Amino acid sequence: MQTPNNRTGQYTFTIIVPVYNEEDNIARLEEKLGNFLPQSLYKTCVLFVNDGSNDDSGNRIHEICERNPDFFYIDLKKNGGLSAALKAGFDYCFSEYVGYMDADMQTDADDFNLLIPHLAHFEFVTGIRANRKDSFFKNLQSKIANGYRRMMTGDGVSDTGCPLKVMRTDYAKRFPMFKGMHRFLPALMLLQNGKVQQIPVRHYPRIAGKSKYHLWNRLTGPFIDCFAYRWMKKRYINYQIGDSNLG
Repeated sequence: MQTPNNRTGQYTFTIIVPVYNEEDNIARLEEKLGNFLPQSLYKTCVLFVNDGSNDDSGNRIHEICERNPDFFYIDLKKNGGLSAALKAGFDYCFSEYVGYMDADMQTDADDFNLLIPHLAHFEFVTGIRANRKDSFFKNLQSKIANGYRRMMTGDGVSDTGCPLKVMRTDYAKRFPMFKGMHRFLPALMLLQNGKVQQIPVRHYPRIAGKSKYHLWNRLTGPFIDCFAYRWMKKRYINYQIGDSNLG
């Protein structure tokens, strides 16, 4: 059950880190994020969402949160996928702004400071992976998937799969999240009439852990999800309160 507030409300910015079986990356995440927080442009905390990991990720997350006062965690009872982990993170975040990065360490937390300044004029700022360090086949799959999704949604975003994003929390909490909807966060922001900006960020090869993506969930899944988004877009309810006496 969602709490009405929690300690993330004491911060301006929360970094959500969804984790599924990334035990070999937890120590590196602690070091990188621990070094970034004092340098962040906003007062920042970290919220790990353990997505039902069945390796030692959960125990290692608990340990680093015990020794880092600005690190928090929630454990999901079972694996639900990235969209479920992000929804849980959004639901339990109460800072003004929220962002997320993957646990695979292929993006750099320091690059949040490249995105944050644009929040003054945009409700959503996403990274674009410059000089991607993935294999040719993986890059080709992503290029095809991004092109098809961009055609279907009209969001104009060239790299929606970049796992480095920041946004206003009140907008994120209103995202209608379904399985696979993490691919459509910029498009979901546009449904709320929010403005989206894209900024190049660094990208690194994965050196620990295993990718959770393959041909099926990088191409076939998104192909089907695009039709779900198109259906939802035509029926999306977007309203604003003019007046109230609720106090």
